[in-house]
Amino acid sequence: MVYMFKYDSVHGRFKGSIEAKNGKLYVEGKPISVYQEKDAANIKWSETGAAYIVESTGVFTTTEKASAHLKGGAKKVIISAPSADAPMFVCGVNLDAYDSKYTVISNASCTTNCLAPLAKIINDNSRTVDGPSHKDWRGGRAVGNNIIPSSTGAAKAVGKVIPSLNGKLTGLSFRVPTVDVSVVDLVVRLEKSASYDEIKAAVKRASEGSMKGIMGYTEEKWCRQTLLATTTRRSLTGCGHRAEQELCEADRVVRQRVGYSKRVCDLLVFVAKKDGAL
Repeated sequence: MVYMFKYDSVHGRFKGSIEAKNGKLYVEGKPISVYQEKDAANIKWSETGAAYIVESTGVFTTTEKASAHLKGGAKKVIISAPSADAPMFVCGVNLDAYDSKYTVISNASCTTNCLAPLAKIINDNSRTVDGPSHKDWRGGRAVGNNIIPSSTGAAKAVGKVIPSLNGKLTGLSFRVPTVDVSVVDLVVRLEKSASYDEIKAAVKRASEGSMKGIMGYTEEKWCRQTLLATTTRRSLTGCGHRAEQELCEADRVVRQRVGYSKRVCDLLVFVAKKDGAL
């Protein structure tokens, strides 16, 4: 764990101190308890004082499975992935729907956290209409020398966090040989007439107001390597030079790993405050 944390293939070398001693992982002098349990119910969270658990194994993604953490003394579980049945929340989009009675919630996917804020901005000014997509066998092909079209659960997840868009979005992703940073290309059919400049202005206005800190805005021609260093925002919305009434520029790229982690932390702090734990 020390080696993998210190020398990361994506983000480079960790510049702080990290070591393992007394059965714990120490990052910058702060001890982190380490468990080797396949059954989450066997982890004694009550002994560590941990009340809010971020479930990031990718295994316990349903309410029933994630609830195993509650048996060890945890009070709330936040799944860092889409969930089939747990309430999903995206910062800046539907936090007002959160209720303290929930014991297991989901922060949705990284792509959903990019798509949902942008979809919300457009939806607040118009409506979107599209259809569903389906998986196929291409996902098993090697990514090193392919660009593989694949389905994504982001469109379905957006329908859960923005009910008025349920069934009106379709999702398509591409697996490419990059280990971090992805792209979202959102195409909308507007219900009312709007110029491309008006659409850009609405997105920019939201990035400086209601979505500040969650979404950024740029008209510069950025690429993956530029975005790799962007850690303060979840997504950066780029507006290119397409025809008016069309929002279809592939510069809408996201800082996937660290940016998503920040949104998980934002959600954790939000729910803890709502629950009166902070």
